[in-house]
Amino acid sequence: MFDGLKDKLSGFREDVEESTEAEEEPPDDETAAESGAAASDASAEGVGDTTDAAAVESDSAEAAADDDSASSDDEPSTFQRAKAFATGRIIIEEEDLEEPLWNLEMALLESDVEMSVAEQILDSVRESMLGESRKQVETTGELVESALHDALLDVIAVGQFDFEQRIAEADKPVTIVFTGVNGVGKTTSIAKLSEWLADRGYSSVLANGDTYRAGANEQIREHADRLGRDLISHDQGGDPAAVIYDGVEYAAANDIDVVLGDTAGRLHTSDDLMAQLEKIDRVVDPDMTLFVDEAVAGQDAVNRAKEFDDAAAIDGAILTKADADSSGGAAISVAYVTGKPILFLGTGQGYDDITLFDPEDLVESLIDEE
Repeated sequence: MFDGLKDKLSGFREDVEESTEAEEEPPDDETAAESGAAASDASAEGVGDTTDAAAVESDSAEAAADDDSASSDDEPSTFQRAKAFATGRIIIEEEDLEEPLWNLEMALLESDVEMSVAEQILDSVRESMLGESRKQVETTGELVESALHDALLDVIAVGQFDFEQRIAEADKPVTIVFTGVNGVGKTTSIAKLSEWLADRGYSSVLANGDTYRAGANEQIREHADRLGRDLISHDQGGDPAAVIYDGVEYAAANDIDVVLGDTAGRLHTSDDLMAQLEKIDRVVDPDMTLFVDEAVAGQDAVNRAKEFDDAAAIDGAILTKADADSSGGAAISVAYVTGKPILFLGTGQGYDDITLFDPEDLVESLIDEE
């Protein structure tokens, strides 16, 4: 999963390692001679007269001032680099990062990472590494890995919350409404989540608010029958808000923990369908509204998530077909763009093929070299 993006991130690590190799060479003869001269002066200072000592001290102050001036431009001076080498450290410079960061930006965009997200990742990596020094006993790769880890986690974990804890602590029944365009696996995701909840001891009822699409009742009923769940549905053309409201009433009367409400697939530009969502919000007041889209849709999924959140606020997202996505752009971008977390990944066709999204696990899998 997301192997293409993982390879691109590994390429960035290799680029930085190559760009810093030259700095790992010992100082040249001229620098060594200067260092030797400085050492001799330092020895002479200990045995010379007070005038010589004052002169040496003055020269040292000037050198320190020059050093400070050089460092003010965020560019390590020759003296700083020599000193760093002498103390067993290597300094990461702007020129070391320029080309690798450019390549990383192109790699992220090619992986369908949204532009503002890519820029945030680059800024974070640059800030973490520029001017940073490392011990020679460590590797530049370890510095890169740490910077990438923090930068990726910052954008992926935006808005994250404990889904199961929220279910456990909420008054029952908990009502969850699902939105998204047609054909992205919304109804199947409802069935999968019903099974996920059952595995954790929560009962659920399905409510078909997709009352306009021909065959919608049959599709969700097939899932309900296979899973042994109750289904609340009305005739085609009925009021979606009324269906989900009936589902809530049924759950309350029968001590069912969670109501999973389907809605008609829609585009954010469909005014009548968006009005249905607004009515569901007014009539049912769901505890959560989840946006469903395909991970393989990449940038399109990111754009749609933002549009749906703008039109009818979502609480989180489910990305289907994550197992078929090598780019990873949607998984990287959705939370940062909407401010709402990815909660689940669909990873196959079976009812058990749904995984609670863990940002830390995803980041670790993306930067792990093995």
